[in-house]
Amino acid sequence: MYICRNLYLKNQLEKYMKNFLAQKSSDNMRILIAAMVEKSKSGHPGGSMGGADYMNALYADFLNWDPDDMTWFNRDRFFLDPGHQSPMLYAMLALIGIFSVDDLKNFRQWGSILSGHPEINPKCGIENTSGPLGQGHVMGVGAAIAEKFLRHKFGEWTAHYTYAFISDGGIQEEISQGAGRIAGHLKLGNLIMFYDANNVQLSTKVDEVTDEDTAQKYKSWGWHVQTINGNDYQEITQAIKNAKDEKERPSLIIGHTVMGKGAVGSDGKNMEGLVSTHGQPLSKAGVDVAKTIAGLGGNPDNPFVIFDEVKQAWNRILDEKRRYAQQKKTEQQQWEKENPELAQKYHDFIGGKLPDIDFLNIPQSDDAPTRNASADVLSVLADKVENMIVASADLANSDKTDGFLKKTKNLRPHDFSGRFLQPGVAELTMSALINGILIHGGMYAACGTFFVFSDYQKPAIRMSALQKLPALFIWSHDSYRVGEDGPTHQPIEQYAGLALMEQLKNHDNEPSLLLLRPADGAEVNMAYKMAMENRTTPSAIVLSRQNVKALPSKQGSARAQDVKEAIHGGYIVYEDATTPDIILLGHGSEVRTLYDAVLLLKEKRKINCRIVSMPSLGLFDMQSETYKKHIFPVGVPVFALTAGLPSLFEKYVGDKGKVFGLTHFGYSAPAEVLDEKFGFTVENICEEIEKIMSEL
Repeated sequence: MYICRNLYLKNQLEKYMKNFLAQKSSDNMRILIAAMVEKSKSGHPGGSMGGADYMNALYADFLNWDPDDMTWFNRDRFFLDPGHQSPMLYAMLALIGIFSVDDLKNFRQWGSILSGHPEINPKCGIENTSGPLGQGHVMGVGAAIAEKFLRHKFGEWTAHYTYAFISDGGIQEEISQGAGRIAGHLKLGNLIMFYDANNVQLSTKVDEVTDEDTAQKYKSWGWHVQTINGNDYQEITQAIKNAKDEKERPSLIIGHTVMGKGAVGSDGKNMEGLVSTHGQPLSKAGVDVAKTIAGLGGNPDNPFVIFDEVKQAWNRILDEKRRYAQQKKTEQQQWEKENPELAQKYHDFIGGKLPDIDFLNIPQSDDAPTRNASADVLSVLADKVENMIVASADLANSDKTDGFLKKTKNLRPHDFSGRFLQPGVAELTMSALINGILIHGGMYAACGTFFVFSDYQKPAIRMSALQKLPALFIWSHDSYRVGEDGPTHQPIEQYAGLALMEQLKNHDNEPSLLLLRPADGAEVNMAYKMAMENRTTPSAIVLSRQNVKALPSKQGSARAQDVKEAIHGGYIVYEDATTPDIILLGHGSEVRTLYDAVLLLKEKRKINCRIVSMPSLGLFDMQSETYKKHIFPVGVPVFALTAGLPSLFEKYVGDKGKVFGLTHFGYSAPAEVLDEKFGFTVENICEEIEKIMSEL
């Protein structure tokens, strides 16, 4: 009895100390959060202070990583959705030794590693860039898909969890519906998401916006749902344990938290739960920051301090994390010794190695839509790239991503042996999932839809670019030649808009997007080669619905060799003489129209023409001035043809040239009728070229 009582008292004491240290650690975070935002004179303290308890419990008791090897591949991942709660994440990372208090003091300043919204940096514990609400947790769903895929391939020793943190705004963003539905359908039991439900938004209370039953919504999608006090350590830890015990369903923990927890006024009045503490320093909301910090156990004159007892507690926790990681690494070493061939494949996957593929010699038809040419390449990729997932927004048989699907099968609940993701009609969700798959690592990923629906994808494309992810976007039905479907489905302005992203540089001073519109099957092969070998930015390939005849090869050459010059973005596909009378510039199927126009023109008059195909404006603009002048000699007039906005090519034609394009929406009619009505017939283009020549 005496021994049992002593054990009971010991357990109670350990429980008390753990609760005490958890509270101390959370309050330490709240102090740092308040101080960071005050010093920077901007930021979002309220939600960050309310979410501190969950972060402490998650990082201390559940999240597995190696403090000495932050990019250890089999670590658990944490995806933050509300990027405005960055002070919460940064304070947490300071407690575990990633950031210093001096780093925290420099929050939101020029040159600081702590930007206003987190930017992907796995070495510092930041798994994803977050800011646009909704996308962060969807990228987490993508990472969970990648984990399940790789676990199926290599075994349970690779298993790890994806934890996501979402706020009221992320729940409300439409993209959350796609993510919730897909995660539930695929039974992602490796995904645990905390909903920081504090009933406060940036400009109003949540109950002024919605009265939906969030728990029932997620249950209807097949999620395991719990509702708890999100500021209670015991309830948080029990909820996460319950979620980990649930293997068949993704888990949502709805944690009712307190906005601005601990905030008080100068008279000691409770100032928690206020809308005004969401998006500005506490002092601007009328909070007495000094009294708040003092009430949380800090020194108002020196708030940037990590308490000694908190440091000691986290040092013990970090040692436990190290031991766990070492145990898992030892398990991996034993597996590799027993499975040398699979081990080599595993390292090839996580190293991003692309198998040898003879892209340029993939057979292509001489007269077919470039979307069909794309299908032929995707078929080869399905055979060769075992760690590639392709998705399509319910259009696989039309955007021809089914070229990949025919060689594999769909990802299904309990069966991740397939490599095709069917997200349904959800272009934005699909694109964010692809980003998450790539963030996880060890994967190639692509997704397809109609080009006009790239409008739905744009926010995720921008996040691909910001994070420098090698996502591949495949777009078919590239122009008004969609025809009878009419102007809703006929892209006009889309290419020009996305071409702007080629002008926009990322933080490595590279074009933030590689945008390619190939002219024929051979250029499709080259486009895929360029895209698959591009591992530093997203790529996009824009493809035709209608048949396109192959361009002829240069004299003494082969088309498969000619297209190698497309690496420059623009190159000569045809010329009569080294010094042309006129240069004809186009991209996509318009290049063939130009070639046919030249054949007709030469029947009428003697003229030396050069035809330039420019599948990528961004790449061409990066070339040397010498190369650009080689393509466009000074003084030679340029006629450009595009099925998009004329502004696309205006900088290349100069004062003596002309761009023939579209400045209006399309109409519903057969493609050949629209060619005639819009002036894109060979005969009319020939006349347009003659007009330029006659004016010289």
